[in-house]
Amino acid sequence: MARIKGGMNARRKHNRVLKLAKGYRGARSKQYRIAKQSVMRALTEAYRGRKERKRQFRALWITRINAGAHLNGLSYSSLMGGLHKAGIDLNRKVLADMAINDAEGFKAVCEAAKAALGK
Repeated sequence: MARIKGGMNARRKHNRVLKLAKGYRGARSKQYRIAKQSVMRALTEAYRGRKERKRQFRALWITRINAGAHLNGLSYSSLMGGLHKAGIDLNRKVLADMAINDAEGFKAVCEAAKAALGK
C-alpha cells in the first residue's frame, strides 16, 4: 500500500486557526504556533465572558430596582421580601425595566409590597 502524506490535513488545520486569528497583530496572525496559543486563550476568555455578562446584567437590574425602590420609600431587600409575601412573581429584568420606563406601574408594585409587609 502506498503511504499517504498528511499535508492537506495539516494545511486545513493551520488555515482554520489562522483564519480565527485574523486581525491580531504581528506573529499572532501569521505564525501557526503563536496564533494557536492566542486563539485558544481568546476562545477561553470569550466563554468566560459569556458567563460574566449574565452576572453583570443581574447586578445592573438590582441597582436599578434599588434606586426605584428608594424613590418609593423602600429598600431593595424589603421590596423583594414584600413582593414574595404578596405573591407577585416578577423577575428582576422586568422590575428593572418598569423602574426605568414605567414609574407609575413600579409605584403600584411598591405599594403592593408595602401592603404585604404591613407598612
